[in-house]
Amino acid sequence: MTSSQLDTISTLDYDRQTRSGLPEIVYAESKTPDQVAQILAALYAQTGTALATRASPEHYEVVHAALPDAIYHDLARLVSVGPPLRQPDHTEPYAAIVCAGTSDLAVSEECALTLDWTGYRVKRITDVGVAGIHRLFAAEDTLRQAAVCVVVAGMEGALPSVVGGRISCPIIAVPTSVGYGANFGGLSALLGMLTACAPGITVVNIDNGFGAAAAAHRILKQLVATPSTA
Repeated sequence: MTSSQLDTISTLDYDRQTRSGLPEIVYAESKTPDQVAQILAALYAQTGTALATRASPEHYEVVHAALPDAIYHDLARLVSVGPPLRQPDHTEPYAAIVCAGTSDLAVSEECALTLDWTGYRVKRITDVGVAGIHRLFAAEDTLRQAAVCVVVAGMEGALPSVVGGRISCPIIAVPTSVGYGANFGGLSALLGMLTACAPGITVVNIDNGFGAAAAAHRILKQLVATPSTA
């Protein structure tokens, strides 16, 4: 596709990483597979790496035809091509990604893999919801040493309150749409997190693992000296 043809569907922001720390990342949902492939190819050609969120297998099929090195992360619905934005050192601060239940893993992995792609360390803690809270306590050493903690939960969304009462680092809560009827597609979890009794919890939108990763990235970036990129 020529530059003039790309301009009919998108005006790409190649300078975004310089301004805000993250490059432009493609939201694939509601875009056609061809549009996603064209935009990713342009970003990859300019920067050598690119990421798309909320991508379907149909999106990936067309992307892979244009970019054979592209990888599809099916659970997280991410398409990545190229290396991470940076290479982390094993001694650097990390984000703990806490997932309440296996049903929340898609959102949790969207967050974790996005942070992996940005080049910051991640430690996953999975299936530690309040129905068996002893599982969370067994992971407290990992939580206490984290620079930021992302807590992903559906149902009534109680887990961030518990974590917030146990550790001191910044906490980003992610409500998911997992739950029975009165969960209202994640609204009960969202309201539970917004009204959490543990103070200082930040809440992102329902199922927004990517948004939580972007927020965690801003925190980690302040703690880690990132080499300048060309």
